[in-house]
Amino acid sequence: MKFAIIAAGEGSRLSQEGVEVPKPLIRLNGEVMIDRLIHIFESCGATEIVIIVNEWSTQVRQHIESLRLSVPLRLVVKTTPSSMHSLHELSPLLRGGKFCLTTVDTIFRQEEFARYIQHFESAADDVDGCMAVTPYVDDEKPLWVAADESLRITGFHDKQQEGDYLVSGGIYCLNDRALDVLDHCMAAGMSRMRNFQRQLVEEGLKLEAWPMPKIVDVDHKDDIRKAEAFLKPLGGVK
Repeated sequence: MKFAIIAAGEGSRLSQEGVEVPKPLIRLNGEVMIDRLIHIFESCGATEIVIIVNEWSTQVRQHIESLRLSVPLRLVVKTTPSSMHSLHELSPLLRGGKFCLTTVDTIFRQEEFARYIQHFESAADDVDGCMAVTPYVDDEKPLWVAADESLRITGFHDKQQEGDYLVSGGIYCLNDRALDVLDHCMAAGMSRMRNFQRQLVEEGLKLEAWPMPKIVDVDHKDDIRKAEAFLKPLGGVK
């Protein structure tokens, strides 16, 4: 299965708070954040890893190009207005089977992620996607996920509605049919990943929710400390 990382954001909030290192190169318990993701993907049996960075992230691009991995790595350099647009830039490289996408600042525990990947790899052919979700709200503008008793996703909400107790974790396992919906979104002039996710439901794709106890986003300086504390009980990821 292919894995993808969106690392094309500006990281402006971190910069304004005095963090001089580009977000993908921030260290968590001594390990560079984007390297941690890549190593986890390798351990989950990635056949290929694709990454998008923006055109002015020279330091990040050079770091990625210096890596020597056990699997092919393909780098796309393109400045995009949103994560949805970044995914569209990556989509030609992701077609041909199932894939997993995450943003570079999404922090999770490796063993929980491995179970999530194993589940999606063994899911029935009619399952078009499996979204990692969590009851832990760590986002300033969370995307609430509505799901039925079988954890099939029925909607995505900007504001919490009755019965909503899970939020999007920023990790997406999808297939080619989902990329077809992405093309529809782009043709309609839509933007933002949350609108793409809503369109997946609107067009009748079968999406599952996969709960994880906690997922942390690194958007602010203090989030670095929170992410390190979150990972420390397991000794970090080697």
